[in-house]
Amino acid sequence: MTGFDEQVDDGEGVTTVIPRKQRADEKQARRQPRYNVILWDSDDHTYDYVEKMLRELFGHGKEQCLKLATEVDKQGKAVVLTTTKEHAELKRDQIHAYGKDDIEGSTGSMWSTIEPVE
Repeated sequence: MTGFDEQVDDGEGVTTVIPRKQRADEKQARRQPRYNVILWDSDDHTYDYVEKMLRELFGHGKEQCLKLATEVDKQGKAVVLTTTKEHAELKRDQIHAYGKDDIEGSTGSMWSTIEPVE
């Protein structure tokens, strides 16, 4: 038996050895499902708006913000964060509450959704 195996006593004198690999598999199975926060493209928002929002809400660096803003513009959407469901819902709601861009024609915040990671 290695130092990483675990012994479990059932209380009646029977000891079961659980290999480290099996414990890791069980821990993985208990892990919370992951969700992507998706930012959708909008013609009513500038790159500056998107970059500022991503910095303020997600703490992304300038280069990461520019990369994500470009992806949203070119692909129509971008995954801006992968996290637990509750945290993804919070970040989606923060995007929706962020407010409109300062340009003429901007009527409100950008659109965001969440989806489970496959």
